[in-house]
Amino acid sequence: MNDKIDTESFKDLSLLRQTRISHRNLNDLIDRLSHDPLADQLRVRRLKKKRLVLKDMIARLESELIPDLDA
Repeated sequence: MNDKIDTESFKDLSLLRQTRISHRNLNDLIDRLSHDPLADQLRVRRLKKKRLVLKDMIARLESELIPDLDA
């Protein structure tokens, strides 16, 4: 019997959780800045690119958590 715990799965879940939190916080910041007429638009664009990278990372992590099924 194998009593080892798969700690890699926990690391992936933790990373996914942290990435989602970062994405949400970045989304809130972008929303606030987009309503500020004095906000630096270059900064807003860079933040949007970073948010997109986080979104792609979330999708990749979620995909990795889905177990492979033999057809």
